[in-house]
Amino acid sequence: MSPPRQPTLVLVHGAWGGAWIWRRVLAPLRAAGHEVHAVTLTGDGERAHLRTPQISLQTHIDDVLGLIEAEELQDLVLVAHSYGGMPVTGAAAALRARQPQRVRGLVYVDAMVPLPGEGWGAAHPPEVVSARLAAAAAHGNALPPPDPAQGFALSEADADWLRRRHVPHPFGMYRVPLHYDGARLEGLPRLFIDCHQPAYPTIDAMRQRVRQLPGWQVVTMATGHFPMLTQPQALTQHLLDFVRR
Repeated sequence: MSPPRQPTLVLVHGAWGGAWIWRRVLAPLRAAGHEVHAVTLTGDGERAHLRTPQISLQTHIDDVLGLIEAEELQDLVLVAHSYGGMPVTGAAAALRARQPQRVRGLVYVDAMVPLPGEGWGAAHPPEVVSARLAAAAAHGNALPPPDPAQGFALSEADADWLRRRHVPHPFGMYRVPLHYDGARLEGLPRLFIDCHQPAYPTIDAMRQRVRQLPGWQVVTMATGHFPMLTQPQALTQHLLDFVRR
């Protein structure tokens, strides 16, 4: 009898990023025997030239689904960072509606965990919402990246690396609700990785939410919002521990 198939990991970055953000965890995850793919969402990373004001959350959900279908991926663990929790949740619900066994688990790395009917900005404090709306309006409906040297506990080299690579993030989906059937994700293994030193404020509501909802495993990392940069080995181990459960 052949051994059980190893889960395939699909990694989805957050705002301002791209597939490149996962560079330090790709090789160790593959060395552990997993097929791993990293998505770049439309308008970000090397696809920044495709950014338009019309990009929607559905565009980003379709980016995730498109890679999965093009590569004919099965036995999936979807891994989201930050904003990436929005398209990952939508993609997982769509996949579970058609082929429930295709998704084996979800990992949210300091990420948005939307409830049905919530948008990206639904749980943000009012002052954050106002500031982001104003910033995006001044930049063609795209949100400029923050200074990575402030509030993320990054080394000078890593902050400079992000500064060179981050691009404005499409913003048309900020207040658009994500409608999905929450029952489709019930019973699915779900892990939230809480990066709390320092804690990124826009994720605070999610940290509380996953500790109050049933069915969630939560682990903490004493690092900032970019653990794939600051603690790639520890993040890799958390991912491997989850998929091997």
